[in-house]
Amino acid sequence: MSGTPLLRWYSHILIAVLLGLALPVQAVDLKIATLVPDGTLWMKEMRKGADEVTQRTGGRVNFRFYPGGSMGNDRSVLRKIRAGQLQGGALTGGSLSDIEPNMQLYSLPFLFRSNEEFVYVRSRMDKAFIEGLEKNGFVTFGLGDGGVAYLMSNTMITKVDDLKTQKVWIPEGDDVLRDIFVSLGVSPVPLPLTDVLTGLQTGLVTAVGTSAVGAIALQWHTKVKYVTDVPTLYLYGALAVDKKAFDRISAADQKVLREVMERVFADLSRQTRLDDRSAREALKKQGIQFVKMPPEEVAKLQSATENSLERLGKNGTFNSALLRQIREHLATYRRNPSAAH
Repeated sequence: MSGTPLLRWYSHILIAVLLGLALPVQAVDLKIATLVPDGTLWMKEMRKGADEVTQRTGGRVNFRFYPGGSMGNDRSVLRKIRAGQLQGGALTGGSLSDIEPNMQLYSLPFLFRSNEEFVYVRSRMDKAFIEGLEKNGFVTFGLGDGGVAYLMSNTMITKVDDLKTQKVWIPEGDDVLRDIFVSLGVSPVPLPLTDVLTGLQTGLVTAVGTSAVGAIALQWHTKVKYVTDVPTLYLYGALAVDKKAFDRISAADQKVLREVMERVFADLSRQTRLDDRSAREALKKQGIQFVKMPPEEVAKLQSATENSLERLGKNGTFNSALLRQIREHLATYRRNPSAAH
C-alpha cells in the first residue's frame, strides 16, 4: 500500500506529459515592416524566403510584411518593435546604426573606392557587426547590399563649390553626413526616406545620394537630371528581428529560419550588384547625364570626410578601433587586389 501514492504521482506526471505532447505547438507570427517598395527584388526574395520558412516549419513560423513605409519610417518601425507591435524590420544601414552605432562605419562617405573593396572588408568584418546587433537585442541573417550611392541632382555637380548651391538631402539622424556637409559650407536637409520624393517635387531638396537601383525603385530618377559619377558611399540593409520574438521559436525552427534567410540575403547581395550596373544603363537611357568630378575636387571631399571622422571618433560616435581594422583591411587589399581573397 505504501507504494500507492508514489504510483499515483507517477500516473499524474505521465498524463501531464501525454497531454503536453498532444497540445499543438503555438505558431510564431513575425510582423515585418520596411520602407522597401512592394514588387522590388528585396520584397520578392524576402517573401519567397518567408514562404519556404513557413512550409519547412509546418506553419510554426509565419511572416506578415508591411512594405513601402506603410508602418512609417525606420525610426517609427524601431519604436513599434520595442513596443511589441512589430517583431522586426528590413532596415537600412543608417537605421541599423540606431541599434548598433558602429554599423555606420560601413556607410562612411568616400571610405571605399570600389564594390570589390566593400565585399572584401565585409567578408572580414560582418561577424563583429552582426554580433553587435544581437547584443543590442536584434537577430539578423546577414547584410544585403543596396548598391553604390552617387550624388544625383537637378544641376551639374562637378566641384565642391557646386554643392554649396544645392539643397542636399541627408537621412534623419545621420550625424556623419551632416558633419561632413557642414564642414564644406553646405546646409543639408534632413528628411525621412519617405519624404524625399515630395522634397524633390517641391524643391525642398535638389540633390540626393542614392544608388541607381534605389533611384528607380523610389522614382527619384524622374526628378533629377545629373549623376556625379563618383562612388559616394555603399548602401546596405538587413532583416532585423527582435530577439525576444526570435527566442520564442524552437531551436530547430530557428535553424531553418537562419538557413533560409542567410541564403536569401547572400543571393540578394549578389543580384543587387548585377542589377546596380544594369540600372546605371537604364538611367542613361532615360536621358540622365553622368558627369565626372576632377580628382582634386574628389580629394577635397575625402579630406573633409577624414577631418569629420577624426572629430566624431574622438567624440565616441563610433568605435575608432573598428575603423582602424577596416582601414587595415583596405590597405591589404589595395597593396595587391588580385591576391586578396
